Amino acid sequence: MATVIDMPKLSDTMEEGTIAKWNIKEGDTVEAGDIVAEVETDKATMDLEAFDGGVVLKILVKEGDAVPLGTKLVILGEEGEDISDIDDEAGSASGDAGSQEKASKEDKEPEKEDESEAKKDASEKKETSSSDGDRVKASPLAKKLAEEKGLNLSDIEGSGPHGRIVKADVEKASPGKKEEAPSSGKEEKETPKPSVSAVQSREDEDVKVSQMRKTIAKRLAESKYTSPHFYETVDIDMKQAIQVRSALNEVSDVKISFNDLVVKASAVALRQHPWVNASWMGDAIRLHGDVHVAVAVAIDEGLLTPVIRHADQKGLRSISIETKDYASKARDKKLQPEDWEGSTFTISNLGMFGIEEFTAIINPPNAAILAVGAIRDVPVVENGEVVPGKRMKVTLSSDHRVVDGAKAAEFLNTVRKLLENPASMLL
Repeated sequence: MATVIDMPKLSDTMEEGTIAKWNIKEGDTVEAGDIVAEVETDKATMDLEAFDGGVVLKILVKEGDAVPLGTKLVILGEEGEDISDIDDEAGSASGDAGSQEKASKEDKEPEKEDESEAKKDASEKKETSSSDGDRVKASPLAKKLAEEKGLNLSDIEGSGPHGRIVKADVEKASPGKKEEAPSSGKEEKETPKPSVSAVQSREDEDVKVSQMRKTIAKRLAESKYTSPHFYETVDIDMKQAIQVRSALNEVSDVKISFNDLVVKASAVALRQHPWVNASWMGDAIRLHGDVHVAVAVAIDEGLLTPVIRHADQKGLRSISIETKDYASKARDKKLQPEDWEGSTFTISNLGMFGIEEFTAIINPPNAAILAVGAIRDVPVVENGEVVPGKRMKVTLSSDHRVVDGAKAAEFLNTVRKLLENPASMLL
């Protein structure tokens, strides 16, 4: 009996999936447990497993197609088995969706045509009403083409109605070519005209939106417009942190980054300030018992936020190893749902790109996110003297429904004290 593989829900927030790659073709025999395709979800590219065996009788979705959950993808069965009923059902569902889309387009097309004709008539009316002495009469397309070719419309003879310059007139003209006017017998000095440099038009490019980018756009828009954001910034003296990091890296087999220090300092501070390690639940505020810090990782499609769990209880070495491993998996799209779910706080660091200060959008359901800037060389005053300093700005974006201004300030001051005295958080 024929069986069907549907588009499954591979993550908690997934609403549709894209077939990134088929590992099978029609006529192949698959066994239960075989990986038949790679599916791009809102977070990563994940394997699609066959739960039943059989011959691949028909593949219903092409590579690159995005389809909703539950869509029929593959029909499996015995060789030569009649699958017309299943095939017709799948085709009917696809046809209904296509018919609705076509009808929608046809409803809109007359409006576009009417609008286009109205604009064209208005343009022609405006230009034909102008007198010869006021302006040169030319179609909009001819004007654009002349500008691109660096031509002066007054040098071109129009072949259209009432001497109107059209596209063909511009295409036949050459830069610098000008009709000679009858000589008046008097030598006239030609007034130099400003030269217009020729420019080359480039075509627009529409880039298909990935499942990940769709989800990022949706979640961040919801966060920005449903969570009342407010921002607080502190400037941190990083001189001690630089010295401690350098000393640690001389003896450690794993290199510690400044971001690892920020993750550790934030985790320790969150344990002391539970209202920042919280979430808005609608009719309650949840103060999380554990500290799970998400670290934003940039990839081509956007940002992923793998989670360092129990970060307050881990050392810098463990935090560094996990962060590097997650970053590698994120870039290879190998993260699993358990890798990015369950965060209680998020850190986004753009210091490596030279960004000195920025504000970040809260990663729901977190109540706050810390934006970390670059370490700057600045003059500072110590003991009445101006000396070289190392400073780093961090900005906390908070959900005002959960975190009050004073609570956010207290948290930031704890983070600053820990980073300015890093040995205290290593105890």
